[in-house]
Amino acid sequence: MQNLSRSLKVGALLIAAALAAVVLWRTLFQTRASSDTYLVHAVFHDATGLVPRSRVLTAGIAIGEIERIRLENGMARVDVRIHGDIPLFRNATISRKAVSVLGEYLLVVTPGSGDQVRLHNGDRITNVLEGSSTDQIMENVAAITERVRLVSERVAQALGTQDASDDLRSTLRNIAELSAQVNRAVAANTESITHTIQNVDRITTQSSPDIAATLTNLRESTDRLAQILGRGQGRDDNTVVAVQEAARNIAVASRELREALGHINSTAAGVDRGEGTVGRLLRDDTLIDEVQGTVQGVNDLVGPIARLQTIVGLRSEYQFISNTLRSTVEVRLQPREDKYYLLEVVQDPRGVTRYETEVTDSTDPLQTPHVRTVRRITTDGFRFSVMFARRFGPATFRFGIKESSGGFGVDLHLLDDALEVRSDLFAFGEDVAPRLRVTAAYEIIRRAWIVGGVDDVFNPDRFDYFLGAQLRFNDEDLKTILPFTSGLASGTSR
Repeated sequence: MQNLSRSLKVGALLIAAALAAVVLWRTLFQTRASSDTYLVHAVFHDATGLVPRSRVLTAGIAIGEIERIRLENGMARVDVRIHGDIPLFRNATISRKAVSVLGEYLLVVTPGSGDQVRLHNGDRITNVLEGSSTDQIMENVAAITERVRLVSERVAQALGTQDASDDLRSTLRNIAELSAQVNRAVAANTESITHTIQNVDRITTQSSPDIAATLTNLRESTDRLAQILGRGQGRDDNTVVAVQEAARNIAVASRELREALGHINSTAAGVDRGEGTVGRLLRDDTLIDEVQGTVQGVNDLVGPIARLQTIVGLRSEYQFISNTLRSTVEVRLQPREDKYYLLEVVQDPRGVTRYETEVTDSTDPLQTPHVRTVRRITTDGFRFSVMFARRFGPATFRFGIKESSGGFGVDLHLLDDALEVRSDLFAFGEDVAPRLRVTAAYEIIRRAWIVGGVDDVFNPDRFDYFLGAQLRFNDEDLKTILPFTSGLASGTSR
């Protein structure tokens, strides 16, 4: 009869908690979801590195998060939930942005201009900016390298062949013949040149005043030209010096260009023969296979880390019968939606219980020969949990170490994962019966849960019921330090 009354009390408590949660959900959660946020979507050719619950930024400030990613007509459709006080307009843009060397991406949104039509719930952002991938960059580098090789080959063909040397000698020979023809023409017209000089002398004699005036004008012109060219000026302001310096710079530049072309020709020839690092990379199939294997290995390592979700939970519960407060810190390492690893640290007012067995031998015939004494010792301390969890439909099964003892549990997810009913059976051997703990948790607002339930149902002397609250959130920063902590742990073990 007593057990029936206790069960009725527990059932009444759970029903009251569920009714209170439903009322809170209808009055707070639904109103907030409909008024404080709205949903838009964009279509990408490649959504690599994007995961649900990732942040959406504008000017470095979070304005929402990715709610869902799915395949639609061969493209990646990304649903984004935006805060209600952040308006987006028809010319808004969205793009991926890398935030770490591990391949993690976030979405960056520019709201657009206020003179455009505002986007509402369910609208699509049509301006999608997709940056170049690593494969596209490598293809561009390969194309540039091929063009440099072709240019160097053509320069070598133009300047480094026997035909080019023969053409240069032929040009010099033509110049020599031309100068000889000029000398012969001058010698043949010496008389005409003399007559011309006499005519010039006669003209200058008759036109001496005009020539003097012309010379005066010419002198003035030359003075002005000297001023233009910088005569009498400092070295820094002298135009002639500047021209000479420019000519020397052109000569140096041409010499360096010739040397660079020679170096390019030599390098391209070596690469074509398979010499050097670049040549081996282009010619050695084994090395190319090794590079591809290394890149695939890096992708295999970085991919799970990029998909990993680190969910942190902070929970406090008040136990009514024992009048104590129980606190729990949990971390879920969740590489996939249907699997996670649970780490917990529990501050339990009941402490940590251990057993010591003492066997006493007696030779007295009036006493028992062997006396076995079992002592139960309870000390203050933290309890630890390490469990593996796997989800099948609405149920999640857990197995491992539960609060410093072997145990297992089953979780039921209801109301689109807003309601969780958790059952844990552990602490075998600590009391007459194992410890059964049943907890109901409801998400009243985003990341905030109200929890309640019963503890140690099978042991009447230790039975208790509790009510509390929990915060649960996805810590992106914790995920980025996990590779370094694993390396530190392996180095410490060595």
